Amino acid sequence: MSKYDDLTHDQLIELLKKRDRAKKLGLVWERDEIEADNAVDANFVTATIISELSDKPAPWRNMIIEGDNYDALRWLRMTMAGQIKCIYIDPPYNTGSRDWVYNDHYANPEDQYFHSTWLEFLFRRLTLARDLLAEDGVILVSISDEQRAKLEMLMDEAMPGMRVGSFAWRTRTGSNADQTYFLSRDHEHVLVYGKPQFRFGGTEKSYSLYSNPDNHPDGPWTKDNLTLGFDRHERPKLFYPIYDPVEDVWYPPNPDRVWVYATKANLRPGQKLQTEPIEDMIAKRKIWFPEEQRIEVWHTRQELDEAIEKGDVPCRNGIPLLRADLPDLDNWIGRRVGFGAPRFKRFKKNLRNTTQPVSSWIATKSEPAADNSAAEVIISGTNDEGAKMIRSVFGSKAFNYAKPVSLIRELVRQSTGSSDIVLDFFAGSATTAQAVMELNAEDNRDRRFIMVSSTEATADEPDKNLCRDLTAERVRRLNASNEKKFADLVAEFAYLRCRQVEFEDLDLELTPAEVWSALETLHRLPLTRYAKAAWQEHRTDLQTLIFADRVSAELIEHLHGVVSRRENAFVYAWAPGQITSVLGDALDVRSVRSELVGRFRQ
Repeated sequence: MSKYDDLTHDQLIELLKKRDRAKKLGLVWERDEIEADNAVDANFVTATIISELSDKPAPWRNMIIEGDNYDALRWLRMTMAGQIKCIYIDPPYNTGSRDWVYNDHYANPEDQYFHSTWLEFLFRRLTLARDLLAEDGVILVSISDEQRAKLEMLMDEAMPGMRVGSFAWRTRTGSNADQTYFLSRDHEHVLVYGKPQFRFGGTEKSYSLYSNPDNHPDGPWTKDNLTLGFDRHERPKLFYPIYDPVEDVWYPPNPDRVWVYATKANLRPGQKLQTEPIEDMIAKRKIWFPEEQRIEVWHTRQELDEAIEKGDVPCRNGIPLLRADLPDLDNWIGRRVGFGAPRFKRFKKNLRNTTQPVSSWIATKSEPAADNSAAEVIISGTNDEGAKMIRSVFGSKAFNYAKPVSLIRELVRQSTGSSDIVLDFFAGSATTAQAVMELNAEDNRDRRFIMVSSTEATADEPDKNLCRDLTAERVRRLNASNEKKFADLVAEFAYLRCRQVEFEDLDLELTPAEVWSALETLHRLPLTRYAKAAWQEHRTDLQTLIFADRVSAELIEHLHGVVSRRENAFVYAWAPGQITSVLGDALDVRSVRSELVGRFRQ
């Protein structure tokens, strides 16, 4: 029984109104949740290959999709849910411009509260994008400093628990200061949201500091810190002197930074440690002791007190390790006390990672070399590089505000490996596609890209087609270029066009070519042309995909052969019963309509 069962209709209405009035922690914007939920399944989305706009011979591993990115994302969610490793987008920055030309009836630039329009526009797309990510996938979103806070909170809402962090990217090296506050806005952000298994690749570690001067059996090592950031009151059992039995030298502990490892002298009976005690580590030569250092012996308490008063005792960062307020000072009388600091030997073979973490700071190529010497820093060009690249490819200023290829290339490098899929559903000038092409040429891997771009046609420019004439054209030109810097760049692609179909019209309007594109994508196969035959097959070493537009005796005979060869086959048909009535359950036979509509409405 629900706690609301005893409430009257008016009480329920009042409760809902109270809920709507209540403030919550987080971002709040004007939205109709019911209308938003209905919009996802308002109609079905298909995608058709336009052969004359595709490039290079089939099969095509890459896609350029023309259409509203909301529709394209719905189609991709049906066919590629959980398969995308990296999504990079550079969405509109919500400047309030009247020329915001995304063909989406959910986004209205005339809205009195434009922020809500922008937020809802992105929220619906981000929630779809979330479903496309693999379990080790990540989405990277460029955003200006002015809109960063709102977008970050929006992404927290759309992708709860997925926040990884952000990069700061310097967009230019010159100054164009806001004259009101005289502040030069020279940076943007890249927000990072990842699934549970995602991690950046990191940067290669330098092993130049590792050596084995003492011929230790565990191999090369380097010196590392032996103290923790706790004082003697916070960790009293880790506050003790360390003894070097070989040289008969004692080392006082730091009252402000205790030792990392425990000593046997402070263990309780039967207590077990997660790590070895310091005595065992010393016996196994895992602790480094200074070879050349000052060693002092105070023969009386008076000598020690005088040394403490003068500060003539071992120090760390100017802080004396022996002070008048410390306990057990008499224990230091008559002992050989070292002024150096023992260190921990960190062995190369025990390193958990072969790379080091990437920094959240993206440095520019023009910064001084010393600033870029840290290997973990991503190096990128500025916006000026993006503009120059557009002119280099098109011979003119064909697109404004293009991101530099180097920025996206390095982000994709950090986020992907071989055969991973990269998606950009605000593809614009296809910089992300070129970034993938450059990476593949560099490391000989086979990452794939999916670029989504609208036509941006308007009443004044009904024939405008940004996707055809800019997004796809850039890749075409790179494929055909004879310039040395582009010589190794190649990426065949299928050009697809999205359209909406009402569910009640699917049986009549859904074409075999649209079905074939969806099925090949669903089965992670490169795309091929539909041959307009009664049935079509795509066979690889791993699987056989068959779509039966019409069931015939010839098809049944062919399927008998598939059964006898024990192929891993998937057969789709409008009326699967016509096949199963003959073959039974010998093959995996599925209904076209049920499979696609079921996945579309997931």
